[in-house]
Amino acid sequence: MDFLKMMKQAKQMQEQMGSLQEKIVEIEVEGTAGAGLVKVTLNGKGDLKGIAIDPSLLKEDEKEILEDLIIAAHTEARAKVEQAIQEQTQELMGGLGLPAGMKLPF
Repeated sequence: MDFLKMMKQAKQMQEQMGSLQEKIVEIEVEGTAGAGLVKVTLNGKGDLKGIAIDPSLLKEDEKEILEDLIIAAHTEARAKVEQAIQEQTQELMGGLGLPAGMKLPF
C-alpha cells in the first residue's frame, strides 16, 4: 500500500473520529421500566441527564420496587447509548475501507 495513501487515510480517520466524538455527546436516549412508570435519560457519554418517576411509586412501601425500576431503566438506556454509538461509528467509518473485523477503541 502506498505510504502517502496510508497517511491520507489516517488523517481522514482522525478527522472523522473528532466528528464522531462530537456526535456521541449529542446522543440522548431514554430507558423506561415498569411500563413507563420510571424513565431515565442519558447522553452519549452515559451521563444521567434526567429521571422521571410516576407519583404512584412514591410510597414508602414501594421503595425497593422503585429502586429496582430505576436500575432497570438505567440499564435499558445504557444499552441504547451503546447501540447508538456503534451505529454512529459504523456510519462515519464505513467509507474508510478499513479491514473487516477491525474494531475501534470504543
